[in-house]
Amino acid sequence: MIDHQVRVHSSADRLPREEQLAWKLAAVATGTQEAAGLDPEAAAMAVNRVIDNVSVAMASLRRRPVAVARAQAVPHAASPGASVFGADPGHRVSPEWAAWANGTAVRELDFHDTYLAADYSHPGDNIPPLLAAAQHTGRSGADLLRGIVAAYEIHVALVKGICLHAHRIDHVAHLSAATACGLGAMLRLPTETVYQAVGQAVHTTTATRQSRKGEISSWKAFAPAFAGKAAIEAVDRAMRGEGAPAPIYEGEDGFLAWLLDGPQSSYTVTLPEAAEARRAILDTYTKEHSAEYQAQAVIDLARGLREKAGPLARVRDIVLHTSHHTHHVIGSGAGDPQKYDPEASRETLDHSVPYIFAVALEDGTWHHERSYAPERARRPETVALWRKISTVEDPEWTSRYHDPDPRRRAFGGRAVMTLTDGTVIEDELAVADAHPAGARPFDRAGYTGKFRTLAEGVVATSAQDAFLDAAGRLADLDTAGLTGLFPAVDTAAVAAYDARLPKGLF
Repeated sequence: MIDHQVRVHSSADRLPREEQLAWKLAAVATGTQEAAGLDPEAAAMAVNRVIDNVSVAMASLRRRPVAVARAQAVPHAASPGASVFGADPGHRVSPEWAAWANGTAVRELDFHDTYLAADYSHPGDNIPPLLAAAQHTGRSGADLLRGIVAAYEIHVALVKGICLHAHRIDHVAHLSAATACGLGAMLRLPTETVYQAVGQAVHTTTATRQSRKGEISSWKAFAPAFAGKAAIEAVDRAMRGEGAPAPIYEGEDGFLAWLLDGPQSSYTVTLPEAAEARRAILDTYTKEHSAEYQAQAVIDLARGLREKAGPLARVRDIVLHTSHHTHHVIGSGAGDPQKYDPEASRETLDHSVPYIFAVALEDGTWHHERSYAPERARRPETVALWRKISTVEDPEWTSRYHDPDPRRRAFGGRAVMTLTDGTVIEDELAVADAHPAGARPFDRAGYTGKFRTLAEGVVATSAQDAFLDAAGRLADLDTAGLTGLFPAVDTAAVAAYDARLPKGLF
C-alpha cells in the first residue's frame, strides 16, 4: 500500500495531474484490470453484496420513494438500456435512470452494507449504477465484478482518509468518486477519462448533511441514487472529451480548501500499488437489522439485556455509553427533538438510538416494517420507555470506534439500566452479531437467508432460486445473463401500487 499526502495547492503551483488525488484514484481503478486478476475472496464478497442489494430492493418495491423513483425512470426508455427492479422485465431504460430507480430501492430501508472509519459509507450504493451501465454497454458478469471490486477499493480508501461529516458534508461525495472509478474499471477506460469523470462527479454531488439531521425525509434514500446517476453522466461526458474542475481536491478554491479543513488541509489517502490485490471490500460489512449501522450492536445488546431486565415498567432510566458518532448523530447528543417524537418519519426513527433501543428491548426482535410502523411508535408504554433512554459519549468507545486494528474496532456500547428500586443492570456489546468479528458473522448462507426472508411474499420460491443461481455464477454470466440479477416479481401488483401515486413531469 502507498500513503498519498493530499494538501491544498495554489493555482500558481500548477500541480501536475499525476500528483493529484483524482488521478491517483483513477489510476488504481484502471490498474485493477492488470492487477493479476481479482482476488478470489474479494470477488466472492462482491457476489454476496449483489445478493444483499437485491434482498433489500425486493423488500422496498412498494414503498413510496422507491415507487416514485421507478415512475420517474420508466418513461426514459432506451436500447439496449438497463432493467429496473419491479418494472416490466422487457422494458429497458437509460442507464442513469435505471441507476436512479434501483439505487433508491437499495437504499430506502437502510439495510445494506456499511463501512465506518474517518467518515461513513454504504459502498453497496456503487452496485446499482455499475449494473445499469454493464447492461447498457454489453458487459459481462466478470466485467461487473471488476468494477464492483474497484469501486469498493476507492470508496474505502476515501472513507479511511478524508472525513466529510466533521464539516457537515454528506458522504455521497466519496460515493460518486468511487462509482466513477468503478465504471472506469468495468469499461476499461483510459486513466485520463476516469480522472475527468471523478472531478465532475465530486463537484456535482457535494451536499450538506442536513439530509440526515432534524426531520429526516425520503431524500436520504434518493441521495446515493443521485450520486450514482451523476457518476454515470460524468463518465459519459468524460468519454466524449469533456473536462472537469481541477485539481478538484487540492485546488485553492477546491474541495479541501473551502469545504473541509481549509487552506492548510492535509490528508493521507492509502491506495494499493499497481500489482497489489484489491481487497478493501473485505473490510466492509452488512446489516442484519434495518437501521443505521451503529444501531446494529445496540439492537443485539437490547435483546440480551431484555432477558435480565424483567418487567420494563420498573425501569427508571437507561444510559447508553457509546462513541462520539453514535451519541451525536443518532443519540441524544444530536439535540434533535425529533429523535423522541412518536410522529417522526421512519427515516428519523431509524436514526434514533433511543427509539431503536426501546423497541428492541420490548420486542426482543427487529423487523424492517413492523418495528417502524406508526402505531408501533405511538404505543404509550413504548413512548414512556423511549423517553427514559439517553446516550453519553464515552472516550473509550470513541477510541475503539477509530481503532486501526479491525479486531478491536467497535461500534457498540455499554448500557446502564437503573430500576426504580435503585438496582443497576449493565451489559455491553462491541460489535453486532452479524459483524465479521461478531457472534454470528454473515457468510454466503447468511446473505442467502436474508434474501429469502426479504423476498418472501414478493418473489416466488422458483424465482428466488433462479436469482440465487444467477448471482452465484456472476463471474461466468454474459450480458444477457445479467438479467437474471433482477428477480421476477408480480409487476401487475407493483404497477397497481404505482398508479395510485401523484403524477409528476415525466
